[in-house]
Amino acid sequence: MTKGSLTHRPAPHNEAARAWFEHSSAPRVNTDAVVVEALRAEYPELHLTVVPRPQCDILAYASAGHAGVAPIDNAKDRLSWRVYVPPASRLNGKGILADDLKFGKYLIDWRNKEFVVYVAEARDGDSAYPDLRQQYVLSSSVDATTALLLEAGQYGNLLHEEVWVFDRGYWQKSKELYESVQKARWEDVILEPGKKKIIVDDTLDFFNSRGTYEKLRVPWKRGIIYYGPPGNGKTISIKALMHSLYDRDDPIPTLYVRTLSSPAGPEYSLGQIFSLARRTAPCLLVFEDLDSIVSDQVRSYFLNEVDGIKKNDGILIIGSTNHLDRLDPGIVKRPSRFDRKYLFPNPDEKERALYMKYWQGKLSDNKDLDFPDKLCPAIAKITKGFSFAYLQEAMVAALLAIAREDEYSERVCLECLQAHDKPSNGSSCDKEGVRPFKGLYDYVWLTKQMDEDDKDLDNYVLWREIKKQVRILREELGDDTKRAYGERPT
Repeated sequence: MTKGSLTHRPAPHNEAARAWFEHSSAPRVNTDAVVVEALRAEYPELHLTVVPRPQCDILAYASAGHAGVAPIDNAKDRLSWRVYVPPASRLNGKGILADDLKFGKYLIDWRNKEFVVYVAEARDGDSAYPDLRQQYVLSSSVDATTALLLEAGQYGNLLHEEVWVFDRGYWQKSKELYESVQKARWEDVILEPGKKKIIVDDTLDFFNSRGTYEKLRVPWKRGIIYYGPPGNGKTISIKALMHSLYDRDDPIPTLYVRTLSSPAGPEYSLGQIFSLARRTAPCLLVFEDLDSIVSDQVRSYFLNEVDGIKKNDGILIIGSTNHLDRLDPGIVKRPSRFDRKYLFPNPDEKERALYMKYWQGKLSDNKDLDFPDKLCPAIAKITKGFSFAYLQEAMVAALLAIAREDEYSERVCLECLQAHDKPSNGSSCDKEGVRPFKGLYDYVWLTKQMDEDDKDLDNYVLWREIKKQVRILREELGDDTKRAYGERPT
């Protein structure tokens, strides 16, 4: 640095560093006050601004390319932890080493102005808050500092290919969830076309209708509940909706609530959730598994945030649940809170056939697997009562068995699910000492469901493996599947 620059000081040591290390190694009351006092003594001619990092991360803003940044302290005046950061998956490498900064000093070069920024961990006592590192900004211009903080704060409060996720009592940005959302499309959601159109239009049109709501003099807010048994498309529909909203010319951000648990209690969490939603609006606010998130303890507080005196203009709330009956009537039966409810039931035979067509398309480039059109309705016919998740499991398990080319798999008896030759009577298992399989259907039943023209389906290895997996999954489904068929449970 040249003489006269912000960092040129004749002092033989860093007073702020000395004070921080001394204070941090002894009983203390307020780290922030100690650091401020030391900085004012060392830089009496400069303006000092204290900036909490969670609200305005200056180093992150600079590191994103919006300003020059460089450390300017000595090794003895810096404290950081060298930490190992594992990969998201061990398939993605060995992980990296990173520095967890506790105390450091940086020069920020922004719009031809220099700023000295100290970063110090100001954790006093045992606190559960995620980040208590303070930033101490020194500059010769109050106006320049104000302008820098405004831009850095605005940058930090915007999403950059991320999703806001509320967990453990605070908001955090998730790039991982954003990347998962980018893989979800409405084409992957198997629903009756008319119903899918209604669901898509109802949500997307909301964000195009601000003027209509204002003209009708009604609040520009909406609540929707997706409900039904697990594994039938609620989550993928939410992700597909999030994807379509991010793809708009004016992208709509998503705020995703994972839990209300926090050190300050669920009421505090709800306040934080709706506070950010109101600042971010227009936005999508998602409560997945709504029945487990909104307990009796916080029900009234939740209802007040959704439909109280505070305005929720521009907020579309979507809640999902596998158990609509567990939700309070004040949530599900008052339109001003949740206006519409969409059922995602187990698919009917037509939808199951459509799902198989979807898989047929996914496997179309696999030249080693025969997947003729007639397999789609055939599989749909033998999977009554299956959710989309169970259909997927049957397909995946069958494909894995085929890929293994396991001869044992070819010799598994559909009646007892053990390996032996085909029953001599051509129908039920006749192997002595083997408990008959207590699934709902046997090989004979499966065969009888096929039209005469489809008797050659057993020539296809995919069909043979699918039948085996269906038998296994029916045992898992148990009495629930029998009720779906009107049979008496065992």
